[in-house]
Amino acid sequence: MTAYATLAQTLQDALKLKLPPIAVSFTNAAPTDLPTPATRAPAGCVFWEQAATGPLATTTQDHELCAVGVYTHNLTGASPAYASELGDVLKVMAGLEYAREEDLPLIPVLSQPTRQVVYAPLAEAPLAPDVVLLFAQASQGLIIAEAIQQVEMGIPPALGRPACAVVPQVANSGRAALSLGCCGARAYLDNLTDDVALWALPGATLGDYVDKIAKLAHANELLTTFHTLRRQDVAAGQQPTYGASLARLNS
Repeated sequence: MTAYATLAQTLQDALKLKLPPIAVSFTNAAPTDLPTPATRAPAGCVFWEQAATGPLATTTQDHELCAVGVYTHNLTGASPAYASELGDVLKVMAGLEYAREEDLPLIPVLSQPTRQVVYAPLAEAPLAPDVVLLFAQASQGLIIAEAIQQVEMGIPPALGRPACAVVPQVANSGRAALSLGCCGARAYLDNLTDDVALWALPGATLGDYVDKIAKLAHANELLTTFHTLRRQDVAAGQQPTYGASLARLNS
């Protein structure tokens, strides 16, 4: 089992994820033996979901139906129509006051231009991941947030639209972040349901986060049992001390 496969298995076991962790790698020369998209995708975020079943190498052209995604990922070699398309999208968003002109500088953009993006299940990552994505429910997000706080000694930022901006946010900063998604990603992705948010972890230090996630998942499981038993005792008319509740937990 490779190191990435071990990390992926630990994340799956600790968080009980429905979708495997997804590795995102930026490159100017993807391995030539990797599959490419069979059909055009309406947005680059669709590749996150597609990659759950196996590695996928994408180019700028594969992303071009989503001008915002090409912009946030700083993809080079876009067609001549790209600039016009991006301008039209931004006009619509500005007209709705969804993304005003003054909001644009606040949207993360990958600091270095790139030609290709490789997506894969973390366990099968053909390249070192720049970012690892986790589709997590609130209870899973609790553990992830606690782990990030312990690794970084700080609170991770929570991003809104566009969902894809969380990838350059983490790639540029080397620190984890939460994406609450966007209406587009939630329309395109079956797994980004109303109870799921997207967490992004930096690939270079992934092991530090996985170690904390595993430990905190175990701690949360024990403490959930502790509080459940304590609730039962109080509901039964008892007034247990924490010491008494701990003793019951360990009995």
